[in-house]
Amino acid sequence: MGNLRNKLVTLIKLIARYLLIVLNDGFICMRVKKRLILFESFNGKDISDNPFAIYKQLIQNDPTIKQSCYFSVKPAVYRRLAQTFPDVQLIKRFTPIWVWYSARASFWVMNSRMPKWWKKNSGTVYIQTWHGTPLKKLGVDIDNVEIPGNQTQQYHQQFIDEANRWDYLIAPNQYSKDIFKSAFKFHHQFLDIGYPRNDMLYQQNNATTITILKKQLLGRVPSKVVMYAPTWRDDDYQKQGSYKFELPFNLKDFFAAVDDETMLIIRPHYLVKDHINITGFQDRVKICADEDINELYLITDLLITDYSSVMFDFANLKRPMLFFPYDLSHYRDELRGFYFNYQSQNLPGPVVTTADQFYQALAIFKQQGEFPDFRKNLAEFNTKFCSWETGTASQKVSDLILNKGGKEFE
Repeated sequence: MGNLRNKLVTLIKLIARYLLIVLNDGFICMRVKKRLILFESFNGKDISDNPFAIYKQLIQNDPTIKQSCYFSVKPAVYRRLAQTFPDVQLIKRFTPIWVWYSARASFWVMNSRMPKWWKKNSGTVYIQTWHGTPLKKLGVDIDNVEIPGNQTQQYHQQFIDEANRWDYLIAPNQYSKDIFKSAFKFHHQFLDIGYPRNDMLYQQNNATTITILKKQLLGRVPSKVVMYAPTWRDDDYQKQGSYKFELPFNLKDFFAAVDDETMLIIRPHYLVKDHINITGFQDRVKICADEDINELYLITDLLITDYSSVMFDFANLKRPMLFFPYDLSHYRDELRGFYFNYQSQNLPGPVVTTADQFYQALAIFKQQGEFPDFRKNLAEFNTKFCSWETGTASQKVSDLILNKGGKEFE
């Protein structure tokens, strides 16, 4: 009975998709509506990242355009996002009204791929912001794709076809630009401007703002804030769809190695945020899965991560980082390859692989407030990955949209 129901649901979805495609094919023959802009973050899962930074700058520069700006969101998160962002106009993804806005928009501003079967109006300008500096291989550069339902050649072609639709692609640094050329086979216009989402790291990096953010996010103002932000491990699950999360260090030992006034932020993937055991340390540990990560960066004195691209964004603040890749060999060799040798690449902080090494590194930070042996590495890392970041990326994209041409980038 359950199998029959699943087949019926699948059939209904296919019919609905076909009807939407027919609608879209009609609408995209019409002229685009001037100043109608469709934004989307992570395939409609959130209102965040580069598209949201551009949206906020755009309506700051021209408040009248707000009435024709819309965020495309998944129906499952519509209610939550509508409550969180009451001033933002939302439309449910893949509904008839969404098809009309999508087909008639003068701009798409998105940070992830659109489905290959969804066509855009020839008059729509597609600004692809992407969502991070790549450490792990992506797109065409993945030699062997092991995603269910995807053959490697088909997966590669999907990336190439999608990138061919992008009129503009934002690059945060030369390193990323070179990879995007290879991974996406992108050959249209790059915007060498840094990431819009990182503008606030330059505009709001001051003691007053940081104190206010600490009170808002943590409820108090600790002298030191350490954030643990590991990468998402999509193979770490108890059963399909049920993921687990275990800290690779002991909280008691962690707090024994840091200052008494230190508070720990854990930034997990949303799928595991409710499965983290902090019993006994609720007053010193805060789980922040949904907060704006840039606000978390601003209040963080030490970032602990592994392979996550958070390292590239946090480097804009020139603050200490500690790398704890406790499963390095497995992750590097069995999950996804890296674009460079992770251990030999002059990372901007110590690399530790055991709990004992981890606590020893924390003791150095407690005593020094930094990692003196890595000052040069941190400076070089910042130069390589953050030199295009000036706090003005959102303004430049806003100017491009409002000026309808972007001649300043040509």
